[in-house]
Amino acid sequence: MVTVLVVEDEENLLEALRYNLEREGYAVRTAIDGEQALLAARENRPEMVILDVMLPKLDGFEVCRILRRESDVPILMLTARGEEIDRVVGLELGADDYVTKPFSIRELMARVRNMLRRSTRSSATGDSAGVDVLRSGDLEIDSTSHIVRRGGERLELKPREFDLLALLAKNRARAFTREQILERLWGHDYYGDSRTVDVHIRWLREKIEPEPSKPVRIVTIRGVGYRFDG
Repeated sequence: MVTVLVVEDEENLLEALRYNLEREGYAVRTAIDGEQALLAARENRPEMVILDVMLPKLDGFEVCRILRRESDVPILMLTARGEEIDRVVGLELGADDYVTKPFSIRELMARVRNMLRRSTRSSATGDSAGVDVLRSGDLEIDSTSHIVRRGGERLELKPREFDLLALLAKNRARAFTREQILERLWGHDYYGDSRTVDVHIRWLREKIEPEPSKPVRIVTIRGVGYRFDG
């Protein structure tokens, strides 16, 4: 059974989320503050985390930062303020999606299903299937083992980072728009912000580029999106 961890200090909303998730067949674990959230995530290893931004003890941003350092679990953040800066900070820290309060339970459940489906699909297969090893200078991308090496040293890439790199490298010299990347990797029913592509591109550049501020592998095509030049 798929386990979802819900971190929310508003009791009525927490119970509503628990009820609806259990109706969908998910096992639900809950936490009402940031410290409980980290303990629950480490003990239960959920397949997804629904995480409120405004929490006692540790706020949702700090919890997200720590969880992302420890795992690749999909994280859906809840924010009451609806400010763009909250959404951007959440994406920068590694959240996969966000919902602004107040929201409809129906919309949230749709996002939960979509995120879990994408996570399962990403783990099982990848856009790089059918190509064993892609090479670009000292960069080696092994699609069978999902391992990337640079100069012989293994790089620690999150699953989504690997899928993005493999997609671009497999289609060398082809420019992809952010929307095309989102549809290929996040799914056509992704609700989130296209900035998540920019965040993942920046993370990749920090790992694979000789000079991340002057990229030569993943280049920006102004007015279009991104291209892998190798």
